[in-house]
Amino acid sequence: MERIFDTEFYEKLHTLRMSIALNLASGQSGGRKSNSKGNSVEFSDFREYMIGDDIRRIDWNAYARFDKLFVKLFMEEKEGVFQIFLDCSESMKFGEKSKEVCAKRIAGALSYIVLENGDRLYINALKDNHAVTAGSFSGMQSFIRTIKFLEEAPLGGPNDLYTSIKEKDFKTRGLSFIITDGYTENLDEVIKYLKYKKQDVVLIQVLSDEEMDPRYEGILNLKDSEFLSELRVSFNATAMKMYRESLKNFLDNMDSLCKKYGVTYIRVKSSDTLDSLFFSSLARLAKKV
Repeated sequence: MERIFDTEFYEKLHTLRMSIALNLASGQSGGRKSNSKGNSVEFSDFREYMIGDDIRRIDWNAYARFDKLFVKLFMEEKEGVFQIFLDCSESMKFGEKSKEVCAKRIAGALSYIVLENGDRLYINALKDNHAVTAGSFSGMQSFIRTIKFLEEAPLGGPNDLYTSIKEKDFKTRGLSFIITDGYTENLDEVIKYLKYKKQDVVLIQVLSDEEMDPRYEGILNLKDSEFLSELRVSFNATAMKMYRESLKNFLDNMDSLCKKYGVTYIRVKSSDTLDSLFFSSLARLAKKV
């Protein structure tokens, strides 16, 4: 498999200066400015200390009273909270240009954007019906740890996105990215659950060239990569027409579902260049600063 985070990837990141165009006021101190009135020195509230918080904002009087660490919040400074949900099922390995490499590069680029903008990030690898969370990241000093987690996140086996994501404990409003090929039966339940948890949702669908435009001929043995069932088919002109119709219906249904729930939907090919991924596809999420 080709390297996921190579020299070209890091060189592109150095030219990437974008911030997500969504104003989140999550109730945490940070770099994002809210629409609320006041200024950055106007006290607002407390919350429990989290790893990565500025220790200068710890309220030691509250610690003496409650034996817990709390940080002070101020009216204008707010921190966006972002979740990345990476589909790590077996099907993401498919393609000469692997969907895994493309998906992890997108997750890496999003991590860079979020951390550079001073927001808080959680990365979740979805595998075997569980969500493995890397923890909380804040500040560019934690970027290398996010890359290490993504590089080491293993793929394999079946996975139900809804079952996995329901394991996640959402403590505040935020924005959730789902990076997947979309091969799940209950994507509508996933979206409804995230909306219920006060999440704005961005669905990034990654498909391979072979899935978008298959070039097969003759008798083929098709194998379900996750459930291992097999199907023998004759891949002729009729079969190709049926496949294209099924693919169109699949993508149209995905588009309709996202429009129904107000989800931002981006579709990419695993063979897309870094320029295309960073400055075309992801540019739809961001504004240049």
